[in-house]
Parts: sequence; C-alpha cells; structure tokens
Amino acid sequence: MLKFILITVAVILVAVGLIKLVDKSNSSKLKPFLTILLWIAIGFFGYQTYNSVYEPIKFNKVKNKRYVQVIESLKDIRDAELAHRQVTGKFTDNFDKLIQFIDTAKYTITQRRDSTILDVEQSKLYGVDTFKDIYVIDTLGFVPVKDSLFKSSNRYKTMMNVPVGKPGSKFELKAGFIEQNKIQIPVFESSVKKNVILFDQDNDLLVQENQVVSVDGVNGDALKVGSMDEVKTNGNWPKTYGANE
Repeated sequence: MLKFILITVAVILVAVGLIKLVDKSNSSKLKPFLTILLWIAIGFFGYQTYNSVYEPIKFNKVKNKRYVQVIESLKDIRDAELAHRQVTGKFTDNFDKLIQFIDTAKYTITQRRDSTILDVEQSKLYGVDTFKDIYVIDTLGFVPVKDSLFKSSNRYKTMMNVPVGKPGSKFELKAGFIEQNKIQIPVFESSVKKNVILFDQDNDLLVQENQVVSVDGVNGDALKVGSMDEVKTNGNWPKTYGANE
C-alpha cells in the first residue's frame, strides 16, 4: 500500500511539473519535446502504478497454488507418521526409515468378541458355578501399510522433497516425546519455511506473508504439521486449503 501511495504522489508531481514546463516554454520547438516527455513519464508511472496493484494479486495466486501442493505433501508425511506410531508406538525423525517402514510394515487386523468363562475363585467361594464376562481379541490377518495409505502410488518415496519453491529443498522432520501427567507421549513435526516455498517472489510481500496472523491465512513463517511442543497432529493451514486434521 505504501509503495502504491508513493508512486501515485510521484506521478502527480512529475505530471504537474512537466505541464508547467510546457506551459512556460516560449519555444515552439521545445514544446513538442516536453509534451512527448510528459507522455513518457505518465506512461512509465502508470505502468508502475499498475504493477503495484497487480503484484499482490499475482503473489497471492502463486502463493495459494504452491501452498496447496506443499500441504498435500505434508498430509502424506502425517499419514505415514501416524501409521508408524500405530505400529511401533512412536514417531520417527528419519525419512529413510519412514520410507522403509511403509515398504515393509503391516497393520494387524483384529476383532474383539465377547465371551463368558467360569470364574474359578468365585465358584469355589460360593460352592456353585459362577461365570464372568470377558472379551477376546482375535487376529484376522495383516494388511500392508503401503496398500492402506498409498495404494499403487510411490509418491511416499519422495515425500521428503518440497514439491515447489527453491529447487532441492527438503522438509524438516523432527520426532520425540513430551511428558504429560508423568506419561511420555510421542510427538512429531514436519515443516518448511515460506521463504523456501516463495523464494522467487517479491521480497516485500514475502516479509508481509511471514508476519501473517489471520484466521484465513497460514500464520507464522512456515507451513507445518504436528508439533514438538504439544500433542497434536493437525497442520497450521486454514481449511480453505483443505482439511488440516
């Protein structure tokens, strides 16, 4: 906005100055030159004014398109991490191990069923057969994690790569435990800086984007899923970009 105001003021001042020069000039030969100069100046500043308005629009289009792609990758990382925790009881901070896990691990398919058995102690105590209810977990089989999460796709093998933005960039991945009520709870976090995603965009607009605090924006200077500070696995993007849980 400040840039737009400065350009507008500059256009007005230059235009007024050139118009006065044309009016004050007594040389018929000089007037055409000054008139052309005036139109060139108006055209130049008009173009700058247009750019100052259009630049944020173009920035937002690029940002939204790239954010959607990055978020899809973060969702894949989250799905893989949740599967890892379900099977192993913890998250991992190593993409190679996570990929190997997806290639080899299997979910155990179980079924719970209710049953009744003789309560030996109570039967002895009362002298009559006494029964108690229990439940039994039956193992029905195993399903590969890969088939459940990615079916025939192999995109998980490159999920560590940031799909857009600065070439060669990778997601950061952390994992560990935090203590709550004297219980160690596994947590993870995967993230990428906005500066990486939008590295080739207008720097002033990028600075503004890093400072976003809004219900319909991605707050902070990075896109991320999970947290190392609290027990959560959702992303920090609004639902306009898709489900974040």
